[in-house]
Amino acid sequence: MNIVVLVKQVPDTWSERKLSDSDHTLDRASADVVLDEINERAVEEALLAKEAHGGEVTVLCMGPDGASDAIRKALSMGADKAVHLTDEALHGTDAVGTAKALAKVIGTLDSVDMIIAGNESTDGRSGAVPAMLAELLGWPQLTYARSLSVEGSTVSIERETDAGVTSVRAELPTVVSVTEKINEPRYPSFKGIMAAKKKPVSTLALADAGIEAEEVGLSGALTQMVSSAPAPPKEAGQQVTDEGDGGTRIVEFLSGKNLV
Repeated sequence: MNIVVLVKQVPDTWSERKLSDSDHTLDRASADVVLDEINERAVEEALLAKEAHGGEVTVLCMGPDGASDAIRKALSMGADKAVHLTDEALHGTDAVGTAKALAKVIGTLDSVDMIIAGNESTDGRSGAVPAMLAELLGWPQLTYARSLSVEGSTVSIERETDAGVTSVRAELPTVVSVTEKINEPRYPSFKGIMAAKKKPVSTLALADAGIEAEEVGLSGALTQMVSSAPAPPKEAGQQVTDEGDGGTRIVEFLSGKNLV
């Protein structure tokens, strides 16, 4: 089974994150960057499937040159090889453009059986790219998986949403997105870290994948951030001293905030 795992380098959630003043895109240089935690779980699930059924795990990343650090971590966990789509023209690409670009890259790969991704990234949090990618490829999608199993050509998951848990299955090839409950990712061993340095990483520009520059970047984005401002500083709350009318005053306060 040949599995592609989508990974992304994102600002560390523990670091201060901000948008750039010029175009209101994420200022990645202002924060520490890491392999997105949900992607580690996606890589782990792909490795478990490979260990159970054989095959190969390919990491696919779309991002700047610096995203190679995130790729190497995925390789050090045990993935076999990687493809890195990097081009200055990708800056500002929205979810639709990202899905289109990834679909083009996947079209250049040989006999992909399954794509595994996180359900959403911690920087954009659109939660839509896996579904968009499945639509573009014409593949079934199994989203928000908290467990995954493969029997023959059938992939089964337990999908967890706010409405409950459902069992869903589809035939290969398919796109699967996983939640943080899917597994606990392994730590890269020293041997894995050293081996990752020798694993092949194919670097592609837009032209290499047959992607037109107008399809991606800020110019091709269907959604854009037009303005942004820092969050206002916290202000002291309003105190209510109960002199027999405390309940009424609290209700009046909440009503003034349109909360009741």
